[in-house]
Amino acid sequence: MPGQFSRNTSKVARSTRATAAVARLNERSEGHRYLMVMTGDGKFVLRERLDGGDQEVIAASTLDDFVRLVDATGPQKAPRITKNDAAFAKQLVRKR
Repeated sequence: MPGQFSRNTSKVARSTRATAAVARLNERSEGHRYLMVMTGDGKFVLRERLDGGDQEVIAASTLDDFVRLVDATGPQKAPRITKNDAAFAKQLVRKR
């Protein structure tokens, strides 16, 4: 019996990581709604919800591939630049 619970916990942790990646994608993408589907063999599929139904965006992939592809999909967030980072970049330009 203990093995059964650990296997379920593993699936929950995996799907949580994939769900978080889809949540980040939905946050970045205005006007688009994406959802994740987990197949019976433990792979993940990304679909976009459209008026006529759902369209597959990413075919069945392993967890690592799925998260990498979802993070690369849609608009990307611009990296946050602090005042110190900007000042340092200015100094680097001056020294050349």
